[in-house]
Amino acid sequence: MPTDPCAAAHSSSAADEAPQRLPTLMLAAALSLGSAIALGFARFAYALLLPSMKQDLGWTFAEAGAMNTANALGYLLGALAFPHFARRWRADTLCVAGCGATALLMAASGLVADTNLLLLLRVITGVASAAIFISGGVLAARLASARPRDAGLVLGLYYGGTGWGIVASSVLVPLTILDRAHGWQFAWFALAAACALFTVAAVGAARRIGRLHAVAAPGARGAGTSDAARWPGFAWVLAGYGLFGVGYIGYMTFIVALLRNAGMSAAVVTGFYLLLGVATVFSARLWSGLLDRMRGGQALAALNALLAVATLLPALFTQAWIAFASGALFGATFLSAVASTTAFVRHNLPASHWAKGISAFTIVFAFGQIVGPMVIGWVSDGAGLARGLIYSALLLAGGALLAVCQKPLRAD
Repeated sequence: MPTDPCAAAHSSSAADEAPQRLPTLMLAAALSLGSAIALGFARFAYALLLPSMKQDLGWTFAEAGAMNTANALGYLLGALAFPHFARRWRADTLCVAGCGATALLMAASGLVADTNLLLLLRVITGVASAAIFISGGVLAARLASARPRDAGLVLGLYYGGTGWGIVASSVLVPLTILDRAHGWQFAWFALAAACALFTVAAVGAARRIGRLHAVAAPGARGAGTSDAARWPGFAWVLAGYGLFGVGYIGYMTFIVALLRNAGMSAAVVTGFYLLLGVATVFSARLWSGLLDRMRGGQALAALNALLAVATLLPALFTQAWIAFASGALFGATFLSAVASTTAFVRHNLPASHWAKGISAFTIVFAFGQIVGPMVIGWVSDGAGLARGLIYSALLLAGGALLAVCQKPLRAD
């Protein structure tokens, strides 16, 4: 019986690719534990610590928000320095160094109770987190390009790995905050131990990707700056991402405090945070097709709009089921917004300029996160936490309007 040679070739190609797909996705999943350290532990776990630390140390909401502002300042400094570091060291080396430093800094945060020292530690932790997150994004982009059919899924897996940090934090922090003076310090130690454990897997993946998918430095190859888009070419999506940074961090910093102030039990709040983390992990599959198809700012625009809805819900309604719906939608969306910028860079810039492109997005993201906690905290002190989240939702909606104006920079 005659056979179709084209169909046979396609079948053979699919059969050849199948054994390679699982190792690639497993590498992306292991690397994603770096993003769990950088954001899930080093930044978002603080929301669970905030109520206990605020009460114990007598902070206002603005002072409590300043802790995440300090972390974002360090993140900005790390993002600004990253292109310089990337010219001296490989991406996998920077990822390894950032993971180790973050684990040590989280432990150090459990040794002090002075506000100024805590602020300093949060700044330095932000620098280390930026090294992890940007270098990991570069490595994930390389891995995605090695599997174009699964590129969106690979990027989603990396950024969605933050959810594993959120899930682990939601279990660890309530169990390790003790009912005593400075009882929150023990939670920092638990988070540091979790960082060290996750570092083992993340470092192994980073080293492997660094060996298998090395890319020459920009100065070492023929691709000059002429084939890389200048930042004004993607100013719309940069601006939309900046507003995303302001809006989303307001939710992640104060949502636990809002739910506790609304009278929800510790068990309900823990369940909410756990659901948010699980939704973040599964977001990789949910939005992978969108990241593959959309080469302009449409993906970020759609995700920002959904985040605005998720942020508005608990600000307007105090029922537990609405809070859970908000957490599920927010968790399933917010790290995919971050992934959308790496997808934009991969679609529109040459590989030799990916580190610069991802750094540019990280810088505006960090600016937004510096402004967000302080401003939303200030609004919350004067008008209540619900009003602060309404402002966050409006900023996210504004980010969606800006991002939708961004067109692709090249056709292919």
